[in-house]
Amino acid sequence: MTVRDDWEFRRIFHQVTDESLFAQLDAGTVTTYAGFDPTATSLHMGNLLQIVNLRRLQERGNRPIAVAGGGTGLIGDPSHKADERRLLDIDQLHENLRGIKEQLARYLDFSASAGSAQALLVNNADWLTSISLTDFLRDTGKHFTVNQMVAKESVKSRLERPDVGISYTEFTYMLLQAYDFLHLFQHHGCTLQIGGSDQWGNITMGVELVRKVAGAQAYGLTSPLLIKSDGTKFGKSESGAIYLDAELTSPFTMFQFLLNSDDADVGTLLRYFTFLSHDEILDLDHQREAAPQERTSQRSLARAVVSFVHSDSAAQAAEAAGRALFSEEIATLDENTLVDVLSDAPTSHVPRAQVLDGIDIVDLLVLTQLASSRGEGRRFVDQGGVYVNNRKFDGSTVTSEHLLHDRYIVVRRGRRQTHLVRVV
Repeated sequence: MTVRDDWEFRRIFHQVTDESLFAQLDAGTVTTYAGFDPTATSLHMGNLLQIVNLRRLQERGNRPIAVAGGGTGLIGDPSHKADERRLLDIDQLHENLRGIKEQLARYLDFSASAGSAQALLVNNADWLTSISLTDFLRDTGKHFTVNQMVAKESVKSRLERPDVGISYTEFTYMLLQAYDFLHLFQHHGCTLQIGGSDQWGNITMGVELVRKVAGAQAYGLTSPLLIKSDGTKFGKSESGAIYLDAELTSPFTMFQFLLNSDDADVGTLLRYFTFLSHDEILDLDHQREAAPQERTSQRSLARAVVSFVHSDSAAQAAEAAGRALFSEEIATLDENTLVDVLSDAPTSHVPRAQVLDGIDIVDLLVLTQLASSRGEGRRFVDQGGVYVNNRKFDGSTVTSEHLLHDRYIVVRRGRRQTHLVRVV
């Protein structure tokens, strides 16, 4: 299986500057880079495709370079942005850099055992912040015309909106990215930059700069943007971006986000983000067509991605937590996972003294609005439709014996109406 065949099957091939690149990738002789600007303390699902792509190329014997954009992050990439970015202050930039550098180091093989494919992590602030403005303008800026730059989609789309426009700062971003490519070529023999299709204009500027300054051939290879079947960007939930940092987005939340993928999207996501074989993915496609209600594809996607981003054990725990949400296993969850599992559930607070004295289950149903009246609440209990900590409740009083971690009670009516009671 050639790299091109694999990338076409996985739908991750969009554009390439020269078809001869693929033979070199098959031979495992290409040093490749992708850039990650530190716009937050963590990378997110939108960054994951290029991380996975670097890993795929490394497994073929090619050398990956992950560039943390400490220099370009000071400027801000206008690509795919309708408005000017807010400039980061230095302290925030450094904090963001620390976070993403730690993450990038987890996903590629930086060990000496990787041989010529040993990954490299660099920060472009090391060279961009040390070059003088006049040197940069003479040695880099002179190779490009303003006509070329305004024709790039990232600039043109902003110039077409006079209410927004584009600052000179962001206008020069593509020159900085081109200089990154030249620097990596000169110092590390890098001849390929990969990125999303919105980076095509920036990437081709770098290819051209390497040709003009070094008289050498460099390449660009892009993947499609992460767009769901409904036209929205992939990687955001109702509460915001899905981050790769477990402190910002828990493995459980990421697992559930992927588990809830639409049938129309999950086939593409399996191809983008997993290392499952072509046969395994095709088999999942067939299972989805035959029994979509089983959600086998979504579960396989969630397991694979959470295992890659976090660990196998994190994926197993996240899946177990999902099962526990509607089973008596909820009582076995650690406190953080319990709170995480029920993060979207309505919550009420009850004084501890009231629970120690014993609170009538019917009163609790009314308090949590799982019943509109005592009469309705009593009927729910009598019909066997009330659960405390996911165990069918046929008693009359909830006491301290029902507390989970000495402070929580999970009350459920029917299959789906769950309420978290916090004892304070």
